[in-house]
Amino acid sequence: MTTLPGSLTDFTLAEARDAVHAKKVSSKELTTAFVKAVADARPLNAFVTETPEKAIEMAIASDVRIAHGEVRALEGLPLAIKDLFCTKGVKTTAGSKILSNFVPPYESTVSHNLWNAGAVMLGKTNMDEFAMGSSNETSHFGPVINPWRARNSNANLVPGGSSGGSAAAVSGNLCLAATGTDTGGSIRQPAAVTGIVGLKPTYGRCSRWGIVAFASSLDQAGPMTRTVRDAALLLKHMASVDPKDSTSVDTPVADYEAGLESGVKGLKVGIPKEYRIAGAPPEIEALWTKGADWLRAQGAEIVEVSLPHTKYALPTYYIVAPAEASSNLARYDGVRFGHRAQATDDIIGLYEKSRGEGFGREVQRRILIGTYVLSSGYYDAYYARAQKLRTLISRDFTKAFKSCDVLLTPATPGPAFGVGEKTADPVSMYLNDVFTVTVNLAGLPGISVPAGLTANGLPLGLQFIGKAFDEATILRAARAIEQAAGFAAKPAHWWRAA
Repeated sequence: MTTLPGSLTDFTLAEARDAVHAKKVSSKELTTAFVKAVADARPLNAFVTETPEKAIEMAIASDVRIAHGEVRALEGLPLAIKDLFCTKGVKTTAGSKILSNFVPPYESTVSHNLWNAGAVMLGKTNMDEFAMGSSNETSHFGPVINPWRARNSNANLVPGGSSGGSAAAVSGNLCLAATGTDTGGSIRQPAAVTGIVGLKPTYGRCSRWGIVAFASSLDQAGPMTRTVRDAALLLKHMASVDPKDSTSVDTPVADYEAGLESGVKGLKVGIPKEYRIAGAPPEIEALWTKGADWLRAQGAEIVEVSLPHTKYALPTYYIVAPAEASSNLARYDGVRFGHRAQATDDIIGLYEKSRGEGFGREVQRRILIGTYVLSSGYYDAYYARAQKLRTLISRDFTKAFKSCDVLLTPATPGPAFGVGEKTADPVSMYLNDVFTVTVNLAGLPGISVPAGLTANGLPLGLQFIGKAFDEATILRAARAIEQAAGFAAKPAHWWRAA
């Protein structure tokens, strides 16, 4: 039996589904509460575009369907959409000046699937420009602020990136759940530092059609939610095969929610020894050990495995991803759509000035890196070698999974850090993805689940990595950690008084 929380915005996605579909609360009432929460939380800068009128209109339509007994799986449930997903008739910016006025005439497959399941759109969430960043500070629309603050501190913290707006919106109770994208950790890393669940599915599980491209062989959409159950529920309705995406895989989408409570008894959980890195805070190692103990206590078998090429993962990623980005972003030339520079003398000048004005510094940096590693004389030395290393990294996982079912690792090398703390040091910023990039290079599923707090009260996450298209197992393992950890901490809603 579903009981109503103190505030409608305290619902989990699954709880809201049960309450709305049982007519204990209307979609309009629920959506109105979230519309107000979004407006009240503008100091967080979590949204680029709010769509309150559209949200209420969609909610009223859902209530009519519910009254007629036409209830779809996500009927009447308000969600937030990362501003990398094209939404028909609603501005889609990718966090960039160059697309600041772009209104797509089409809908991404993932968001189309959600609307077909009955979901309601609250708006588009802020993000690192073109998904390039680990802190959500590269957005043309300003940084997103983490809802969490360290104990006895008023300092603003980053929410991770690039899906920082979605993470902040879920963590701050501004939506029931949100979509994110993950190219090198951009769902799992922000989820970990904001105390929520973030699931990066297997490459090809969710269609990339209608998602603004960063690195096409790495990008993957996924859910960002408050609980593991919510992630299972949302993934089922995001995922689909899509003839418009040649990398979409035609494999059945399971009812992920159904197997969540199966437990981990008999499950073999691998601990990769290479993920013990020098300089990581002791709290990370302690939480990792505690996670293994929780699983062992529930009947899992803990085994040590080796992923020997892990040390090459970050340099490999930061060659492959910028190379693909330099190619994908060549389409933004100031001619067909997006920002167009004024007062140019010729077509080359138009290209150069439009791109110079439209792209931020981090995007320019990655385009330059990518163009360099693909250039004549350097392709074999950098890009071709990185692709060979990518194959070796993938083989490491294949070998490891011969002796275990899932891998347990930290999600991040530390908690959220201060706004502006690492912006002057790109390498330090890139190191935030040290535990996550291998998953994208190998095309595997990974999930971050909140598991503890630092001494000063900031959330930390643990990560499970699974076999290709075995999201069901990592969800089941994450549910076991969720139950053992009993993570119930919430950020203080300091922004309401801001």
